[in-house]
Amino acid sequence: MVWLAALTFLVVLAQAAVAQARPESLAPLAEKISPAVVNITTTTMVEGRSLPEGIVPKGSPFEDFFREFQERHGPQDRPRRSNALGSGFVVSEDGYVVTNNHVIEGADEIRVEFFNGKELPAEVIGTDPNTDIALLKVEGDEALPFVSFADSDTARVGDWVLAMGNPLGQGFSASVGIVSARNRALTGSYDDYIQTDAAINRGNSGGPLFNMDGGVVGVNTAILSPSGGSIGIGFSMASNVVSRVVDQLKEFGETRRGWLGVRIQDVTEDVAEAMGLDKAAGALITDVLEGPAEEAGLRSGDVIVNFDGVDVSDTRALVRQVGDSEVGKSVRVVVQRDGKTRSFKIKLARREDSEDAVPAISRDQQAPLQEQGEVLGMTLRALTDDMRGELGIGGNVEGLVVFEVDGASEASEKGISSGDVITEAGQQKVTSVADLEAGIEAAKEAGRKSILLLVRRGGDPRFVALSVEDGSGAD
Repeated sequence: MVWLAALTFLVVLAQAAVAQARPESLAPLAEKISPAVVNITTTTMVEGRSLPEGIVPKGSPFEDFFREFQERHGPQDRPRRSNALGSGFVVSEDGYVVTNNHVIEGADEIRVEFFNGKELPAEVIGTDPNTDIALLKVEGDEALPFVSFADSDTARVGDWVLAMGNPLGQGFSASVGIVSARNRALTGSYDDYIQTDAAINRGNSGGPLFNMDGGVVGVNTAILSPSGGSIGIGFSMASNVVSRVVDQLKEFGETRRGWLGVRIQDVTEDVAEAMGLDKAAGALITDVLEGPAEEAGLRSGDVIVNFDGVDVSDTRALVRQVGDSEVGKSVRVVVQRDGKTRSFKIKLARREDSEDAVPAISRDQQAPLQEQGEVLGMTLRALTDDMRGELGIGGNVEGLVVFEVDGASEASEKGISSGDVITEAGQQKVTSVADLEAGIEAAKEAGRKSILLLVRRGGDPRFVALSVEDGSGAD
């Protein structure tokens, strides 16, 4: 009986702890934060639609009737107003408002409605399509209620969160759920989404996701739904990403992200084996563009393992870290090259100024030999000037053109297809089939199970590891 009483006592304590961890009501929290949450209405002038031409043939007895109808009712192609709804939240007492870029994109007029019913016009301070964030400004007669960003990195799977906004145009509404997952990526380079099962619907876009302390941990941006309504899979851009964007938009009216000047891909297990790396980690450079990395001496085939004192796990982590870095900052970049570690000091440029950057490919290569061969399930031929024109390849690129791929080969399985150009094998340049065969033999002698090929398609490079264990070079 003693043990039963003790067990009962422990159950009561556990229930008390749960009750303490989860408040009986979220009303106090909702009352505290609601004044800073806003509804956003946008108005856009769009072209009207005219009656289809030819609906009445010329000479028809109805021609005069339709002409009179159009003259009486005016032209049917006059511009008309289109309205859209979204959500947002105030982040400063002087009227800065955060929302999604897609909520206000292309709008001719933006109005912000507060919880007390007051409406104010808003102007766009700046936008960032990469993170789908926009910063607005309203002018009020008095200090406005606002909320602050919390540290989204402290949000844990299972933590309670509260979403607020204007779902389906129904006005101010709150929904509660938990953090379902962290570090979700959707489509962007800088994505860092918190997944939640708190109900998020159309109209919630741009609204805040709060923790239980009333801090904003995310901006509600997207849902996964076959029906268009909430099924418990919503995504909020993490506040640590948003706050940096907001600070830059407030200061500059635009984003200013760091830029290294490289194209990269993840280091997979087979790529790591082909390169003789100890583990599949880091970011493999597929191309060096004209810019900071080229000036510092980085090369295609280098594996970036550390950036500015932080180990690089994969390409996504590196892209975010470089983008978060200050433009003009000098950083230390550590790479693996030919089995050795090398360190470079690089001064970052601005990503937004680098859209026209081109690959910095060496121009001192010899003209390729006119030859053809079959290697690793691929029919290959040395690249000629005529082929460059057909494939849209610059004159500074040398290599082997893939003419045909055996459908049963590993090359086909890994996505190599006709029209691709192989420019490197085993991190050595190839201009002939003999170069590729020599690279395969070198890989075998080094005890490697595969060889790393640098493959270009339409100017975009990637590394592909192909097995050499079957003992085949040229067929």
